[in-house]
Amino acid sequence: MSDDRKAREEMVEYYRAEVERLSAYIRWLEEKSGGGVSQEYRPEGGKTVNFPVYDSTLLRFVKEMDGSIFLDKNYPYVYSRNGLKNYKDEIALIERTDIMTMKNIGGILSHYVLGGRVKGRLWAEGVENGVYLKAITKAKEIIDFWTRDSGM
Repeated sequence: MSDDRKAREEMVEYYRAEVERLSAYIRWLEEKSGGGVSQEYRPEGGKTVNFPVYDSTLLRFVKEMDGSIFLDKNYPYVYSRNGLKNYKDEIALIERTDIMTMKNIGGILSHYVLGGRVKGRLWAEGVENGVYLKAITKAKEIIDFWTRDSGM
């Protein structure tokens, strides 16, 4: 077995269970893509700060991502290395991702999930602009391809 093939198989094994777990959100992400998944809570009287109230499935997704192998605190390197400036750049990078560059998907997901802890709007943006959907479906496509191709 070649070193390249062995490395690909190791990557498939590393990501497979995680991709399968996150794939459960694909249908929901398809339904919500481009739409709203948060609302502003405005207390009566308006004397306090408004805050977003998120869709419960979005919160579950974020919680799943918190324990995910995709989560990478060094995600800014993916952005600087690839010159990512906006969601269109992110989607283009996701489309170019292969089994050996799956860290790119993790970096992009991390930008939204970890960044959302500080700037809560990012959690909803990942759904609305289709980045979460594109990332998870691409990861599933890659794992399915290599699993089917290698007979795993």
